[in-house]
Amino acid sequence: MKHYDIIVVGAGHAGCEAATAAANLGKKTLLITINLETIAQMSCNPAIGGIAKGQIVREIDALGGCTGKVADMSSIQFRMLNLSKGAAVWSPRSQCDKEQFSAIWKQILHKTDNLFLREDTVIDLILEDKKAVGVKTKLGETIFSECIVLTTGTFLNGKIHIGEVSFSGGRIGELSADDISQKMKKIGFKIDRLKTGTPVRIDGRTIDFSKMEKQESIPYYCGFSFVPVKSKLKQLPCWITYTSQEVHQILQTGFEKSPMFQGRIQGVGPRYCPSIEDKIVRFSERNRHQLFLEPETESGFSYYLNGFSSSLPEKVQIDALHKIEGLENAHILKPGYAIEYDYFSPIQLYASLESKIIKNLFFAGQINGTTGYEEAAAQGLMAGINAARKINDLQPIILKRNEAYIGVLIDDLITKGVDEPYRMFTSRAEYRILLRQNNADLRLTKIGFEIGLIDKNRFQQVKKKEKKIEEMLFFLKNTSIEPSQINPFLQQNNLSEISQKTKLSQLLLRPQISLQNLCSVSALLQQFIDKKRCDISVLEESEIVIKYENYIEKEKNLAAKMNDLDNIKIPPNWEYNNIQSLSTEARQKLSKFRPSNLGQASRISGVSPSDISVLIIMLNSKINE
Repeated sequence: MKHYDIIVVGAGHAGCEAATAAANLGKKTLLITINLETIAQMSCNPAIGGIAKGQIVREIDALGGCTGKVADMSSIQFRMLNLSKGAAVWSPRSQCDKEQFSAIWKQILHKTDNLFLREDTVIDLILEDKKAVGVKTKLGETIFSECIVLTTGTFLNGKIHIGEVSFSGGRIGELSADDISQKMKKIGFKIDRLKTGTPVRIDGRTIDFSKMEKQESIPYYCGFSFVPVKSKLKQLPCWITYTSQEVHQILQTGFEKSPMFQGRIQGVGPRYCPSIEDKIVRFSERNRHQLFLEPETESGFSYYLNGFSSSLPEKVQIDALHKIEGLENAHILKPGYAIEYDYFSPIQLYASLESKIIKNLFFAGQINGTTGYEEAAAQGLMAGINAARKINDLQPIILKRNEAYIGVLIDDLITKGVDEPYRMFTSRAEYRILLRQNNADLRLTKIGFEIGLIDKNRFQQVKKKEKKIEEMLFFLKNTSIEPSQINPFLQQNNLSEISQKTKLSQLLLRPQISLQNLCSVSALLQQFIDKKRCDISVLEESEIVIKYENYIEKEKNLAAKMNDLDNIKIPPNWEYNNIQSLSTEARQKLSKFRPSNLGQASRISGVSPSDISVLIIMLNSKINE
């Protein structure tokens, strides 16, 4: 009889993180996937990171996950987005060589102790007393385990649409998995449909780049991983072009054959990443839309046309494409297409990502209604960690909303559910000044170390960094500069001069002045930095803390109040319908979502502050009984 501690189903971004986390925590882990050649495939855009997503990847790295390292090693362009805005929304993003990205992930999986791979399709779960104990596969194998992690991506009843053509598939050219959904539905799981799409891939040799705007990589490289891993690949530019009214008119000729407009697609698509035909309808007042040509590999042979996702007939896609500047003679390697797939409502999960219906069964990735590699990888990491801890009878790791974007992601899923593909944004995080991309290591490395995914040496390096930041802050707040030292600089930059000695920290509060500026005029500051060997990460964090100190303290105080609510547990089987002092909507929503604590209850849409007050009174009376 084949037996493993943990079985992970699906080897996409969620599955890879789940499997490596579980195996690295000492659990004998089996990773089952339909095709071993497409492990960690970048089936949509060849990029990692972006607004809020970059923060998630840095958090994955700080906890001991692998996505950040893989992205850094396969990077062919790196940018830091939103640098003209506040530090809370700075977001790293990397174009990756998609072939190298997948290959590096395979190397990691092959070198991970306790981890075994199998090419097969899971067709059923083995259950005993509402507990998952194993799987059955299409090749006739019965494999048992203590826990199972489902990370099936877009493969559950996947259906691909290109104009009037539709066929089953998890990705174009790959089979879908059609057995599990119906069997899970019979058990009592709520299942629905979502839709996503992808644009054409273009032969780079047929693109006229002279008609486009070049977008280079940033001049310095910082990457995702806090353990520096610099790419050895050639750095390549992206290119910007635009649609036009003529392009829109050609696309509109295909609307009568559009599966989206003709009702053949039932699943809801991503609001924040619409298809080009959806953009034309929703933003009809616009004469053009910006497009990005992104290289998919170091060779630059295949290009991804970001912003041109479509499920229109292939001929319409080609005719419209040839009216775009620079793409007049473009050869399509692969048409754009839409894909529908099943997902399981995430309100059926605990914050650990374990199912409320079946014990020892965890869900991660697009199966929970999310979209994006980063959101999937984060869920996979947490599901793998918590499955391993469940076997050891340890409490799950549940990140709070003020601790990590990962905490925001999972809390949103289980307390609000999804009715469209969920995508992370900085605006979803109410404590985003605390959750900066640059301080993810300071926030989360200790947790990674305590659970066993971060080694002692790396943890000690973070402790040293914390100490250097403390020393730098003390120095800036207690060291003054003479007017004669700083005034020439202030005068040269049309800034108000000082008339007396002023603390360096006070000058740093001015938005026009950076720590680098102060180094150029204060020999004492430069000597201190050299003596303490403060690197760019220490300087950046110190400057941000000084400039945003009041905002940081305000958010910490708000977070502390919310944590008080999160610490008040709610009985799992509480009968809300018997509490008549709750509003009708609150009774309905609380009965549906079953929050585990008052913090979660307060974040459910339709549960008002007065409803929370009622719950507090009821809980207090229950305690005093």
